[in-house]
Amino acid sequence: MTNQLSSKIPSCTWSRPIGLGWDKPYTVRYASNIDDGPWHGMPLGGFGAGCIGRSSRGDFNLWHIDGGEHTFKNVPTCQFSVFESNGASSQAYALSTQAPDDRTLKAWQWYPTLSGTKETGNYHALYPRSWFVYENIFQAQLTCEQFSPIWAGNYQETSYPVAIFLWNAHNSTDAPITLGIMLTWQNLVGWFTNSLKSPQVQVRDDGSPVYEYQPRWGESQGNYNQIVENTQQFGCVLGRIGNDQLLQEGDGSWCIATLKHPQVEIFHHSRWNPEGTGEEVWQTFAKDGSLPNYLDPTPATENTQLGAAIALRFTLQPGETLEIPFVLAWDLPITEFAAGVNYYRRYTDFFGKSGNNAWAIASTALQEYQSWRSQIKSWQKPILDREDLPNWFKMALFNELYDLTSGGTLWSAASELDPIGQFAVLECLDYRWYESLDVRLYGSFALLMLFPELEKSVMRAFARAIPQGDDTPRIIGYYMTIKAESPIAVRKVAGATPHDLGAPNEHVWEKTNYTSYQDCNLWKDLSSDFVLQVYRDFLLTGADDLEFLGDCWPAIVQTLDYLKTFDLDGDGIPENSGAPDQTFDDWRLQGVSAYCGGLWLAALEAAIAISNVLLTNRRGAENTEELRVQKSIYEAWLEQSRPIYDEKLWNGQYYKLDSESGSDVVMADQLCGQFYARLLDLPDIVPSDRALSALKTVYDACFLKFCNGEFGAANGVRPDGSPENPKATHPLEVWTGINFGLAAFLVQMGMKDEAFRLTQAVVQQIYDNGLQFRTPEAITAAGTFRASTYLRAMAIWGIYLVIN
Repeated sequence: MTNQLSSKIPSCTWSRPIGLGWDKPYTVRYASNIDDGPWHGMPLGGFGAGCIGRSSRGDFNLWHIDGGEHTFKNVPTCQFSVFESNGASSQAYALSTQAPDDRTLKAWQWYPTLSGTKETGNYHALYPRSWFVYENIFQAQLTCEQFSPIWAGNYQETSYPVAIFLWNAHNSTDAPITLGIMLTWQNLVGWFTNSLKSPQVQVRDDGSPVYEYQPRWGESQGNYNQIVENTQQFGCVLGRIGNDQLLQEGDGSWCIATLKHPQVEIFHHSRWNPEGTGEEVWQTFAKDGSLPNYLDPTPATENTQLGAAIALRFTLQPGETLEIPFVLAWDLPITEFAAGVNYYRRYTDFFGKSGNNAWAIASTALQEYQSWRSQIKSWQKPILDREDLPNWFKMALFNELYDLTSGGTLWSAASELDPIGQFAVLECLDYRWYESLDVRLYGSFALLMLFPELEKSVMRAFARAIPQGDDTPRIIGYYMTIKAESPIAVRKVAGATPHDLGAPNEHVWEKTNYTSYQDCNLWKDLSSDFVLQVYRDFLLTGADDLEFLGDCWPAIVQTLDYLKTFDLDGDGIPENSGAPDQTFDDWRLQGVSAYCGGLWLAALEAAIAISNVLLTNRRGAENTEELRVQKSIYEAWLEQSRPIYDEKLWNGQYYKLDSESGSDVVMADQLCGQFYARLLDLPDIVPSDRALSALKTVYDACFLKFCNGEFGAANGVRPDGSPENPKATHPLEVWTGINFGLAAFLVQMGMKDEAFRLTQAVVQQIYDNGLQFRTPEAITAAGTFRASTYLRAMAIWGIYLVIN
């Protein structure tokens, strides 16, 4: 029986039958990298509030509650269950196809997966909304829509730690049906903080720095559950005694809640044992959809776990429909980095910092959920209605935004210096540091287009970091991987643009350049990346935020001066050193390179454009002469270096990888600088006909001739599509975000059909092979991936930007 309610779901969701596994999902390339398997669903929760994930088999299994930390584990207690009776017979199921593997909750019945062609329903996702549509098990037609209040340009509700579960039940039979819907939840207060304070940093086998994370999983002593209600709402607060003392990370409260309705009976059980059989709640619920209304606020003793439950029961007459919301909220106001380095989360600007406000947050959600849902629909409608965009593209465009929720996201409370707080997303879960600048050159288009003030706050953090220095010595992990002796490098040279804004175990925004895989002080792309992103963020947000440009200008001057010191032969273009010294940090470039050299030219053009804006808008004469001098310096550098770029790199068909290695590799991203120059209405850095020739060569060699275009474009192959070195890593990987950036360049150059063909190949690899909601940096033709939950993949919004 088809569920008629599913017709209200947009046609361009990612969907999968409930509980259907994958025959051959992608697996991780390096054993030391994270591979949770394919059971990932759309995350729920606001930006920087912590989030949870629920997979297409119905289990709540992703717990990114502690900022920057990753816990992937099914918690069977946290679940919806449904009871149904038509008078003659009844049934009840917990709505996950994944029963616990430790014999707990053995009194419960788990949702079935039917064999053969008959499905038990479908899961759909179009971030920030997802749906479970239940079919062929219940006589009533049931759907559950899940969402958090996230929509473009909203800097308040988007931060809320809340998830809405909107149930819709319809009786299409000719007899009455009684339904019960139960939400059970475990008291998790105190669990989500590292029990190892300031853990030791070590070097992993792939050369990356790593530290141990041990959440206080299951430490529930002192936790209690308490029923709360008002005239319209009913809930259960899951708290901890002592919350009124000095609050620490992980402290606070959770809440499950629902609306009262004249047709609906509400039942509860405030204290049951999640480690037992579960019969305290299942016995009555499976019998008639009720709970025993048991109240016990006694705090848990050591080694005791607490579950809470609320249930609704109602009868639907033939043809009748009822919509009922449940809400899950959490108030865990503090994010701790190193021991004692604490930040309040953004949502505390609206709900206070006590940690006792989960009920207030849930109560707000129950009042506002309909308005929130219509705001989401209004934001998405113009894109979803476009007939020139294929459904798979709309699906991926929205679903890739998952990373803004579940990428270890931080969003701090407002301050005088940062009036909407500070923001950051991890590079990925394996490279656990924030806002890697070379990666966000591609991956920040989504933030720029949808939340421009957050985007500018990130760039301001880089501007503040550029003048800072940190002489802490450290070894470079890359040399360990090639079994060579490592040079000792300082952490951060003053004037160098940092690679990242730091990691969750130290002090994000303040202690930058966390990664030690390479010495990023020597990278030849970061300074250019900074200048280009600053000008982009100014230009594409109305070109009127002069304060932002002014704040960033001193850092632009300092970092371009710094990068110019690597122009050792005085030809105007800084040279790559032969060590991997740019975003392809396993790939050695020698001399002038197409990638870094092109970014340098575009950055000089952007710096000249910025100086023009500042000169035009200066009200007084202060700094005018300095600006003029600086502008003339950049003009001289540009005039000298532009002809050198073509002279050293153009081979008649495409731009060579670099000027000194002798390689004939076609690099997919050779003209990133040209793409950025056009995007920002700057003069072309190379002749248009040469850009087109190079782009067609890339499309042919890196995409069509690499595995017949099945996977996307490889980073670098020879003109016939063969590898220069079959054992190379980065050249033979398909990088999702680089492909989306390349597709945006194809659109820009009038090759829209080719752009969509390339993008579709990559999107299909991700969404057909169990990589959804954990999009990696890289996939290979061998069905492996590297670096999941990667920031660069949000570059798909760059394609949409250029199409517009």
